Amino acid sequence: MKAKVHKEMANFTAKDVQNLRAETGAGMMDAKKALVECDGDLEKARTWLRENGLAGSLKRSARENTQGALAIQQDESGSVLVEVKCETDFVAKSQEFVTFVEKFAAAVLRVGEGEAKSELEDELVKLKTTLKENIDIGKVSLVKKNDNVIGSYLHLQNGRGVNGVLVELDSGSEELAHDIAVHIAFAKPLYLSREEIPESELEKERSTIETISKNEGKPEAALPKIIEGRLNGWYKEICLLDQAYVKDEKVRIQELLGASKIKSFIQAFIGD
Repeated sequence: MKAKVHKEMANFTAKDVQNLRAETGAGMMDAKKALVECDGDLEKARTWLRENGLAGSLKRSARENTQGALAIQQDESGSVLVEVKCETDFVAKSQEFVTFVEKFAAAVLRVGEGEAKSELEDELVKLKTTLKENIDIGKVSLVKKNDNVIGSYLHLQNGRGVNGVLVELDSGSEELAHDIAVHIAFAKPLYLSREEIPESELEKERSTIETISKNEGKPEAALPKIIEGRLNGWYKEICLLDQAYVKDEKVRIQELLGASKIKSFIQAFIGD
């Protein structure tokens, strides 16, 4: 006579229970029961929870996660800027969330993005389950230290990073790199120089300025000079090298650099 197999022996793990909870918003015992009833089949378990009214009203992974926190970590190998996203600022400024963001940044610097994600996968699942929000990894930017100078700036709000910048110079001081990073944080340039602006975007702006100028009744003969003048104003808004330095508007960033050159810059801010 064959022994009866008890349903508790279904093929699933504690990690499966955590993942199901994170995806559906169900309680731990409900998620476990669903997996037991469905012999460890995750897809069937999701459906079972919905059919029995035990899943959350909205799958967490479908919720908009426009909040979050940033962290910057640096050592002799380079610098990293990471973003972890969530749904509310209440969760974003919680100590548990901020600690995870900082830990993830340190892991990326130590072993790289892919390995860091694998290393902290279980912690991320646990965080989703505990905080009951759609939490995910956002931007990850790594600048390696070679024959360069790296500057950084992280603007904090309620204990969490909300605006972060990394700047890479070909030469110069760390103080200069930091000052430029602070400028970028507040000026939010889109491009380093005019040459980086896509031709399609430039032509669209030129056409818009021409239309505005004509609608203002500007004389036809004066239009070329007016358009170029207004384009120069636009460059100062979006191109880093054309911008006036936030600490001294009489000095452009190009002038502030002196003999140094900006190799790259990276910015991330919450709500971007």
